[in-house]
Amino acid sequence: MTTAATAVTATYIGTATVLLRIGGLTVLTDPAFDAAPADYEAARPLHRTAGPALPADRLPPLDLVLLSHDQHFDNLDHAGREVLGRAALVLTTPEAAARLGDGEGAGRAEGLAPWERRTVTAGGTTVTVTATPARHGPEGTEQATGPVTGFVIETEDGTLYVSGDTVRHDALDGIGERFALDTAFLHFGDAHFPSTGDRAFSLSAAEGAALARTLGARQVVPLHFDSWAHLAEDPARITAAFAADPALAGRLRWLTPGKEETLD
Repeated sequence: MTTAATAVTATYIGTATVLLRIGGLTVLTDPAFDAAPADYEAARPLHRTAGPALPADRLPPLDLVLLSHDQHFDNLDHAGREVLGRAALVLTTPEAAARLGDGEGAGRAEGLAPWERRTVTAGGTTVTVTATPARHGPEGTEQATGPVTGFVIETEDGTLYVSGDTVRHDALDGIGERFALDTAFLHFGDAHFPSTGDRAFSLSAAEGAALARTLGARQVVPLHFDSWAHLAEDPARITAAFAADPALAGRLRWLTPGKEETLD
């Protein structure tokens, strides 16, 4: 007797925010739901140019939030913090979990170190989540950018990877070595700031294509390339970078904002 495959759908909400339905389990990544335009005062001021494709009040009940980091507004903003408080469980970095434990998400946030795993069950579906390495900028900027994590989600029928905000570095090679990935959600955008010159703080199109080759994922979904002034790389450059490599033919998958789409 065979069992039906676990259906997986994705709704792209904007920047790094995606709503995933994995069988009966509902997962949200990096919640950012403030209206636009909006300005945020921080060490590097941020300007939001477009709002979410789906407002926070239209979200279903959330079994799990995967939060790559809590220190930057394009990954967790004011409305996103309210969303965290409604989630059954938040997985994030140990540092973020400690901060969230003092306020929203109290009792719900758990920190994972790289390669640490958690099993999550809801709606009759069980997944295993593994934290993966990420570095939010050039080597030596870790103290300024703060810790970040990616995630691998293993289901009965396939494996998903969410990179978190990262540049390409050697530690990412271990992900493709440990897991056979079906879909990789990569954070692009080639993030730059006037105060940091030519240093990038997320994947460029070329870096993302190179990482896709290393990961070996069957399809790659771009995230984190829109809606903010510091994410200025034209999405056409991402398409061109993948088209330039025959080994990546047919792997790039663009999601339509606000539309629930079934993943292969």
